[in-house]
Amino acid sequence: MALTKTYAPKPLEIERKWWVVDAKGQTLGRLASQIAPILRGKHKPIFAPNADVGDFVIVINCDKFIVTGNRMNDKMYYRHSGYVGGLKEINLRDQLKKFPDRPIKLAVKGMLPKNPLGRKMFTRLKVYQGTEHPHAAQKPEVLEL
Repeated sequence: MALTKTYAPKPLEIERKWWVVDAKGQTLGRLASQIAPILRGKHKPIFAPNADVGDFVIVINCDKFIVTGNRMNDKMYYRHSGYVGGLKEINLRDQLKKFPDRPIKLAVKGMLPKNPLGRKMFTRLKVYQGTEHPHAAQKPEVLEL
């Protein structure tokens, strides 16, 4: 019986591409579930769960996504100050007014691994409010979702 070797991607073999995603008219969760595998690199043949082989993703029009039902008012985001009684909550509508990039960032972050590798992958997500972004020099390709 012949043993087959498991492929391990080398750092020099990893080619990172830049992708642009337009969030206008996209559903928040479906958009995030399509961005997360690209950040992980699951679309590449050299994917390995223990290696960081993912691409960069630029999200434009981050405040123009849609949600179904009454989620604008009902979906809550929580954070804690660390002090007794320090739980803060904010709904999606107010979060969009205050920090328009956070709903997409938090949705994608929740779909990445909860370890140092996942935190490194998350740094390759760039989210912008308008249609302009400062990454034109990287020649990003449009990703149709």
